[in-house]
Amino acid sequence: MQRKTFIKLSSACLATPLLSPAQSFLPQDKLQNWAGNLTYSTDRVFYPKTVDEVQRLVKNCDKMRALGTRHCFNTIADSRYNLVSSSGLNKIISLDPEKRTVTVEGGIKYGELSPWLDKKGFALHNLASLPHISVAGSITTATHGSGVKNGNLSTAVRALEIITADGSLVSLSKEKDGENFNGAVVGLGRLGFITSVTLAIQPTYQIRQWVFVKMPLSTLKGNFQKILSSAYSLSLFTDWQSEYFNEVWLKEVVDPSHPSEPMQEFEGAPAATRDLHPIIDLSAENCTPQMGVPGPWYERLPHFKMGFTPSSGKELQSEYFIPREHAVEAIVAIQAMGKQIGPHLFISEIRTIAADDLWMSPCRHQDSLAIHFTWKQQWEEVNQLLPQIEKALAPFKARPHWGKVFTMPAETLDSRYDKLDDFKKLAAYYDPKGKFVNQFLEKEALA
Repeated sequence: MQRKTFIKLSSACLATPLLSPAQSFLPQDKLQNWAGNLTYSTDRVFYPKTVDEVQRLVKNCDKMRALGTRHCFNTIADSRYNLVSSSGLNKIISLDPEKRTVTVEGGIKYGELSPWLDKKGFALHNLASLPHISVAGSITTATHGSGVKNGNLSTAVRALEIITADGSLVSLSKEKDGENFNGAVVGLGRLGFITSVTLAIQPTYQIRQWVFVKMPLSTLKGNFQKILSSAYSLSLFTDWQSEYFNEVWLKEVVDPSHPSEPMQEFEGAPAATRDLHPIIDLSAENCTPQMGVPGPWYERLPHFKMGFTPSSGKELQSEYFIPREHAVEAIVAIQAMGKQIGPHLFISEIRTIAADDLWMSPCRHQDSLAIHFTWKQQWEEVNQLLPQIEKALAPFKARPHWGKVFTMPAETLDSRYDKLDDFKKLAAYYDPKGKFVNQFLEKEALA
């Protein structure tokens, strides 16, 4: 797209010019998400670099959505009208060692924040498998890592600043706003544009990562709690084609006072003899170091390195959260579908997440097990499989990941979120005319 064309399009949204051509120039007509399965519905994409610029954009746009690092696989961040990127709002604002908090702009990526934080002697409680994702985008969709005692990334949030529909900058905090804060954190982009986030931090630590292969499924059936609680963070990988898990990734905190001996096996699974990719046939070059080599938390908690293209590239992703008490039953239910799933799947990952109080979090009031599917980019086949998977998980009242593909109808979602009506009221308070509503939110009755 030419610069003159973009400025012309900008005037359709803005009453007065806002961004210079260099700031607003879009190098292609239509953006796609990271995986390439989604082309966004508008070529009106703005790249503000200051809060003031965002305020003026929001005030003058009738309809818009915030856009993060484009790692969502569905249309939750899409708009037919205007997209406002957070990529230019990527600074670290302040560190408060006494309160143990860090305040950052919403567009900063975890992979950018984490090394800086580590050098200051601090760390986050957990990270997702990809460090490439932005803080604002992650918390508003309840993205997570793993660990029976670790809440999702949203649970680290202590305060937010949001630009609401009239262009006002609103501050919300856990300390002063109570339940409304719990409603705003996993906000699905519905309440406004997140400009800054304050996160809880803790003293820095090191992690040692071990990988094991071919753990029998029968072992999990008899020792589920013991296995999932055996490390700070643990992931099980399976293609559902055999009676064992392909890989177990175990991440333990290094205790300098108790040196760890090399682990030769784990619950019947022998230790890997080399670094592995979750999809075992792919090179592990883009994966974080394994083989028990200690390293900073931010170089071990994610599965993938910041400097590399993560995972397999072109793919689709789905994920479902179930109460941990039903974990083994749910795994067995999906295992029974292995022949149907296998031809369309790269790999599945199974993780645990601690319960929280956030209104729209899939882990609200339940310690959860998440069953994740990394699909081949075969949408027609996957779209036919998802209702069958959701039916198999229905007895356990599964909740989907907000940023990944699912087919659950709105009435099902409504029945699984006890604070949904309160969330809609909170959203209407900050956005009474639905400026931040898009087709996804309308379809899922979240507007």
